[in-house]
Amino acid sequence: MIFFVALIPATMLTVAGYVVLYISSRSEGGLKSFGRYLGFWAFTLAALVVLGSFLAAAHGGGMHGCMMHGGGGEGMSGQCPVMHPWHHSMPGMGPPMPGAPAPPAGPEAAPPR
Repeated sequence: MIFFVALIPATMLTVAGYVVLYISSRSEGGLKSFGRYLGFWAFTLAALVVLGSFLAAAHGGGMHGCMMHGGGGEGMSGQCPVMHPWHHSMPGMGPPMPGAPAPPAGPEAAPPR
């Protein structure tokens, strides 16, 4: 799906590149070389948009980050406990993982501040 959405800006960049190349071919001097570079730059950007859409589709097509879920802060090591709770053992969230030490009992077991 993301590939089809990326075809719109890629098509616009390609058409703009052809228009710039056509106009620059009718001009002379420094404007001709500038137009040629600008046209090829538009083609390069269109190719990068298509390549980026292929990579995004191969990646899964979705955002797997935690920024949309209010996470991603320091100390979370880049993982999102909302989407991947099995990667992190958060206190009070479900049964403890096998082999994990038992949590401390009561406020007296907490470390001093």
